[in-house]
Amino acid sequence: MKRNFWWVLVIAPLLTPWARAVKVGESAPDFQAIDSNGLQQKLSQYRGKFVVLEWHNNGCPYTRKHYESGNMQQLQKEWTGKGVVWFTVISSAPGQQGYVTAERENDYLKQMKASPTAALLDPQGEVGRLYSAKTTPHMFVINPAGVLIYDGAIDDKATTDQADIASARNYVSQVLQEATAGKPVSTATTRPYGCSVKYAHK
Repeated sequence: MKRNFWWVLVIAPLLTPWARAVKVGESAPDFQAIDSNGLQQKLSQYRGKFVVLEWHNNGCPYTRKHYESGNMQQLQKEWTGKGVVWFTVISSAPGQQGYVTAERENDYLKQMKASPTAALLDPQGEVGRLYSAKTTPHMFVINPAGVLIYDGAIDDKATTDQADIASARNYVSQVLQEATAGKPVSTATTRPYGCSVKYAHK
């Protein structure tokens, strides 16, 4: 009985995908992934810049809300234009909703007029599990020192209705506006909303 109890308390949590998730205020774990153009991208190569991680699934209605309205593309264009690195991360496993090949992702980016720095293909979910990405979209912001300064939702309207975007409080823009101006981040964590990330089964 004691052995089973020890297993539940000590071993089982270590086997969960979220057991060692990074927290706001901690160093963002480095990663490497191949982007949709076949290039290897490493977080550490962008030290000295703000980095946004945007978890993506093109079949998710919550993701579609922000792309079909042009909201996500507008954010990408605005902030990459100010020197921010923006990674769209696709952790959907093969056969799951949102999984894409590099060619299909590039077609999608062109169709949507999206302009992230790169779209990272993460079909084994390694980057997603490293950051405990739970939903699409799920947003993270990393500062130039490599510290995670935001983890959560894109905004405060957890719906699929495009009409809600205009009145929403966009957390990502707020964090970047504050942080790039050298101000403290007023809202560092929120509850992400959207479709669950379609990870490969371990």
